[in-house]
Amino acid sequence: MSITPLAAVPSTRGTAPVFRGRIGRDARSGHYAVPHRYRLHLSTACPDGLRLAVGHSLLGLDARCPVTLLPAVPDCPGGGHAVLRPLYEASAHHYTGPALAPVLSDDWSGRIVSTHTPDILRDLDRFRPGGDARLYPSGLESVIEAVERMCAEGIEEAAQSAGRAGADPAERAAALDVLLDTLGRLERRLSGEEYLADDRLTAADIELWVTLVQLDTVHRCHLDASAVHRIAGHHALWAYARRLAAHPAFGRHLDLDGIARRHHGRCQGLEAAGAAVQILDWAGHAADAPDASRR
Repeated sequence: MSITPLAAVPSTRGTAPVFRGRIGRDARSGHYAVPHRYRLHLSTACPDGLRLAVGHSLLGLDARCPVTLLPAVPDCPGGGHAVLRPLYEASAHHYTGPALAPVLSDDWSGRIVSTHTPDILRDLDRFRPGGDARLYPSGLESVIEAVERMCAEGIEEAAQSAGRAGADPAERAAALDVLLDTLGRLERRLSGEEYLADDRLTAADIELWVTLVQLDTVHRCHLDASAVHRIAGHHALWAYARRLAAHPAFGRHLDLDGIARRHHGRCQGLEAAGAAVQILDWAGHAADAPDASRR
């Protein structure tokens, strides 16, 4: 497998570049796959950080790729982390923007390999120590990509639009319809099924579960009680979220207090009636997962 050279490309996240280096298997290329060389820097209060933490645990990479946990609330202007600044400055000439997480770094060079979560998760999947665990099984790539689009557009973007303060009521209603339609399609997919694809845990389940965590702990706060009641009516979907919360690779990474503090530190929207109607007892279900109390 070849490697894409380390490069910084423009980002839609403020002024920070997105680094898109890739881990390969060819020793002649830059970032070849070798244990103990790479490190993840993440906060599990951040959706992308939570995705990577769950995937890292499912793949059993603790001994091959250590994780440095960052504070839930960034400590620098622009959402950056002071501890990451040396990596950014070493990787981008005259860099002055925010040092955003998550980051996959190369301990050998002291530079950033990637800040692009989908690429990082795919590379971790190739970097796994062996066995049958695969987040991206052959033949399921299109299913996983479809779930990623549904979560990004049909849940995340739709929920934000449906709860946006000051938005036109018709636009909010249309966004809620998109959200409910997407949840309905996922509900039908999960009726009678344990996982989204091929009866096994894949990256699609990580994507959907983290998206549901955000929907209930963040976006719900800006929706009215009627909308939250309709969202909560997708019983197969929330039963699925409950099961995964009790899985050790999922629930032990939930930092509910951190998610709340991060949300309140960044959010400029208005709290709505749905804030009082929590859909799942995430803390209770996560307590069933080993090591859930480590935070």
